[in-house]
Amino acid sequence: MKRFTISACAGLLALSMAGPSFAADLPKPAYKAPLYSAPFSWSGLYVGINGGYGWGNTSWNNATVADSFKVKGAMLGGTLGYNLQTGVWVWGLEADLGYSWIKGSDNTGGGICGGTAGCETKNTWLGTGRGRIGYAWDRFLPYITGGAAFGGIKMTPASTASETKSKVGWALGGGVEYAFMGAWSAKLEYLYVDLGKTTCGAATCGVDTDVKFNTSIVRAGLNYRF
Repeated sequence: MKRFTISACAGLLALSMAGPSFAADLPKPAYKAPLYSAPFSWSGLYVGINGGYGWGNTSWNNATVADSFKVKGAMLGGTLGYNLQTGVWVWGLEADLGYSWIKGSDNTGGGICGGTAGCETKNTWLGTGRGRIGYAWDRFLPYITGGAAFGGIKMTPASTASETKSKVGWALGGGVEYAFMGAWSAKLEYLYVDLGKTTCGAATCGVDTDVKFNTSIVRAGLNYRF
């Protein structure tokens, strides 16, 4: 019994001494750093294209004529802008300029708006310079926007002579933008544009005539951020 006890203790002692050596020979587990994804940022300069459709109203008024009618048509242009993100807020400046085919005509007003042709108002080009404020949910950005609007108004009375003037007005609206594939983003936007009142001169309209123009615009855009 005494010999058995001594032998058992010797075996346990040898096993305990061999344990650390055996453990040292085992392969060590590889350390993998946790994956880290930087938060998305809307900051930066961007360029893009936009296109959409507009509908609104125009009116012709002088001493003998008071006529108003609808205008509508497509538009296509380019965009340039810059965003700065601070926390969840995105502050931006955006400008756009493009062709416009928004127009309308009416011959029920009589006078210079009578006859077969009537009066026609056409927006030949349209641009805006606006500020934007957005709230970022990662790659999703709803925003409001407002600023100045610029456009060409072509006025054609029943005489078929025409006159085109450039006008400055204002624009106000909002939209949503979604970023994808790194630097690309797509947006859907509504703008209300009022170019105010311009004058069709006596040389064209027989008598100075006030012409007003406003339109609602829904358009989509595709931007690339640098």
